[in-house]
Amino acid sequence: MSLPDIKTLVPHSGTMSLLDSLLAADAESLSARVSIGPQTLFCEDGAVGAWVGVEYMAQAVAAHAGYKARLRGEPVRVGFLLGTRRYSCAVPAFATGSTLDIHVRCALQGETGLGAFDCRIVDAERGAELAAATITVFQPENVEEFLQRSSE
Repeated sequence: MSLPDIKTLVPHSGTMSLLDSLLAADAESLSARVSIGPQTLFCEDGAVGAWVGVEYMAQAVAAHAGYKARLRGEPVRVGFLLGTRRYSCAVPAFATGSTLDIHVRCALQGETGLGAFDCRIVDAERGAELAAATITVFQPENVEEFLQRSSE
């Protein structure tokens, strides 16, 4: 089975869709890639700040949810990043010209839509781990209803 275009798995669009390609996916994990170039969103002075690593991880988690939805024949749904625990990064920024592999593995998935993922960012050329964190997410069954109840 060929892998789908990662842009079809993430509910982001345009320049906010930060991941370039899907490398691998299964029921528990996903690996994606992003190449840092001068036109990469958030690139300033030849690098993307390490803080953007959290969003790379979150979008890989979203891609995993989208991948599983497609396997079930369901549409990709919006989810929410609730928090990040223990984000550590070995570099202050991701340099232009570097290629990053983002790996996410489901650590916990509740029936309520709450989930936690162990995430890593690896330098694709050297194999060195650059960043790691646990990402906590929530994907409600009905986003519109959830947002309506949240605003009351």
